[in-house]
Amino acid sequence: MTKKNEYKKTRFFEKISRIRAGDYKIGDFMIADAKDVDVAGGVPSMGLRRDRVTGKSSGYRNRLEFLQQVRDLIKQDVLDIMLSSTATIEQLADEGAFENSKIISAFRGNEATDAWVGIRGGRYRDFPPRPYRGAALEFARAPLCLYSLTYINDAEHDASSLEAYARFRADARMNGKMHFLEVFNPNVETGLSRDQVGFFINDCVVRTLASLTRQEKPEFLKVAYNGPGSLEELVQHDPSMVVGIMGGGGGTHRDTFELLAQAERYGARLALFGRKINGAEDQCLMITWMRRVVDREVNSIEAVRGYHADLQRQGCVADRSLENDLQITDSMLKDAVTDT
Repeated sequence: MTKKNEYKKTRFFEKISRIRAGDYKIGDFMIADAKDVDVAGGVPSMGLRRDRVTGKSSGYRNRLEFLQQVRDLIKQDVLDIMLSSTATIEQLADEGAFENSKIISAFRGNEATDAWVGIRGGRYRDFPPRPYRGAALEFARAPLCLYSLTYINDAEHDASSLEAYARFRADARMNGKMHFLEVFNPNVETGLSRDQVGFFINDCVVRTLASLTRQEKPEFLKVAYNGPGSLEELVQHDPSMVVGIMGGGGGTHRDTFELLAQAERYGARLALFGRKINGAEDQCLMITWMRRVVDREVNSIEAVRGYHADLQRQGCVADRSLENDLQITDSMLKDAVTDT
C-alpha cells in the first residue's frame, strides 16, 4: 500500500474526500498513530517494556519489540494513518505490512530540534528550534509525510523556518510526495499569554497558507488543542482546510478520551497521538476505545471504564487505579469538559 497513488485505496483517501466535500459524517474522524518516536529520541523513545500480569516494567523496548508493536497495530486495521520514521517505514514496506491494510503509511519529512524531546540529558527544547531534515524524500517508501513548523513570535526565526518549509515543498513536489503540516505551540517565551497562543497560531497558519497554491497546500493541518475557541475559529475560517489535533503529553486515559471528544465536537477531523498510544498498557485496546469515542458510541468516562474492564478481562494490570484514571489532569480540557 505504499506505491505512488495507491493511497486512493486507503480509508484516509475515502474520508478526507468526504470531509473536503462537506459530507463529514460520524465515522469519518481519522486517527493517526505517531510511531516516529525514534526521530525524537533514542533508546527510551520506544517505550517501556512491561509485564502484562504484574504491570512492572523491565527497561525499554528494543527496536525489534517496537517494530512488532507497529505490525500488530497495522494488522488490527483500525487506525487511518501510521506515521513513522523513514527507516521504520522501509522495514515495514519490505515486509509488505501495508499490502492488505487500508491504513495509509506516512513518514516524518523533517525533525526540527524542538521535536528532539527524548534525548537523555538533552536541552534542545530550551532554545528556539532550528529546522532540520534527515529524510531523503526520493528514497522514502510512503506517499504521505509530515512537516513541522514552530512559530515563536520572532521575525528572523519564523521567516527562516518558512523559507525552509518552502524548500521542502519544492522537494516534495519533485518526488511526488503529499504532506501534512504540523504546527507546534512555541517552546520558548514569546510574550503571549496562554489565552493568546491558540489565536496567534491560527493567524500564523492562515497567513502561511495564503501564499500557497492548491498544488502546494498540505493535505491537512495538525495543531495543538488550545481550547474550543481557537479550534472552532480555525475550522470555521476555511471549511476546505481539514484540521487535526496532536495528542500532547501523557496524562490519564480520561485526558486522552476527553481530548478526542472535545476535538471532534469542536470541528477537528483528525487526531494524531504518539505518547498517549505508545504508553498505553495495551495499544490495540486503547485505539479500539479511541475509535468508539470519536464515533460517539461512548463518552470519555464510559471509555475509561470500558478500557479498564477489557484490561482486567485480559489479565493485564493497569498503570493507574480506575478512580485515578477517571480524573482530568489537563487544565485546558477541564475548561470544556464534555462529561461529568
